[in-house]
Amino acid sequence: MKILITGAKGQLGNELRLLGTYFPDYELIFTDVDELDISDMQAVSAFFEKLQPDVVVNCAAYTAVDKAEKEPDLALKINALAVRNLSNACGEFDALLVHVSTDYIFNGKGHRPYVETDTPAPGSSYGKSKYAGETQMQSNCKNGIILRTSWLYSAFGNNFVKTILKYGKERGNLNVVFDQIGCPTYAKDLASVILEIIPKLKDHQGVEIFHYANEGVASWYDFAKTIIEFSGIQCTINPIETKDYPLPAPRPFYSVLNKAKFKERFGIAIPYWRDSVVDCIKRLSSG
Repeated sequence: MKILITGAKGQLGNELRLLGTYFPDYELIFTDVDELDISDMQAVSAFFEKLQPDVVVNCAAYTAVDKAEKEPDLALKINALAVRNLSNACGEFDALLVHVSTDYIFNGKGHRPYVETDTPAPGSSYGKSKYAGETQMQSNCKNGIILRTSWLYSAFGNNFVKTILKYGKERGNLNVVFDQIGCPTYAKDLASVILEIIPKLKDHQGVEIFHYANEGVASWYDFAKTIIEFSGIQCTINPIETKDYPLPAPRPFYSVLNKAKFKERFGIAIPYWRDSVVDCIKRLSSG
């Protein structure tokens, strides 16, 4: 099976590259913007014509949440226009599209875990661009799934775990918001399930949405405390409210994802978020 991975230099793309060696039946083709600009339809068509992929996993995304408030058009180009291009190409070449989306498509004003049928209401430019990508896929893709996830981190790239480790060592005292609740998700776990479920999507028809995040819930404060606890760094984490740490883009206050549909459909056990943080920190500390 020939699988095209876009956004291969990001957190998820790098984890897929490592795990791909355990799936010998897959021929994984890794691309990033240097090899394939997915916002260019002509380039996408030419690439598909040459490669003829069976599956496309779209890990490419504009993820600079605050910067997107100043660059909404660029966020839309990468998070929506590019998804339309991939959707059209997948339809033309009879490929399945697996597209990764986000909890930021919800406004976070709810008080129960979000299910796939809940109405999106993004509050930030980033969230709006990701929701636009979902609607483009639903309008233009024949066969595929949208996999929404949240609070992604890994041993690669820039993320919350690395930030806390860095500033924890440097400052020894950090303020972290406690009134935003979500699901920390290890990109390694997400990459693993993507590779696992692909064969189960062989006869999939239409576009369907699933939620995937690690088990359990946490605030950013809880997340930071756990990172410090398992790293052994001497640092005090102080809980603060969102209003005391203003940022350009509004964050969802509650964006926990309900994963019941995913678990029922694919029968895959999902790791607890704290256990996955331990694994990530071990990898980072081993160099």
